[in-house]
Amino acid sequence: MKGVAGVVIGFVHDFAAGCWAASLAAVWYLDRHDLTGRAAEILTALEQRFFIAGVAFVVLVFATGAGRTFTYVPNVYGENDEAKRRKSLIVKHLVLLAIFGGGLWWQYRMAFG
Repeated sequence: MKGVAGVVIGFVHDFAAGCWAASLAAVWYLDRHDLTGRAAEILTALEQRFFIAGVAFVVLVFATGAGRTFTYVPNVYGENDEAKRRKSLIVKHLVLLAIFGGGLWWQYRMAFG
């Protein structure tokens, strides 16, 4: 059961990250249009909805990421490489945290700025 949960959690984790990236791209694309009047109101509301969906996807990424810690499989690549693997995972997550933070800030500025 733990193996199945790990696969499902991993899939949802990766899928949510991709959905967040798509919401960021959608806000960027909608924000490029310089419209006025009712059309601008509609696009702004749509951008804001994509931003809110993006925040929900990031929350889902974090929640499933936390869930992955319970399905972590140690020594996948052997005992010698486990320390390197853990260090690489920490660096990767710090970089991705910066990307999510910067991306959400940029997305917010486009949607509400």
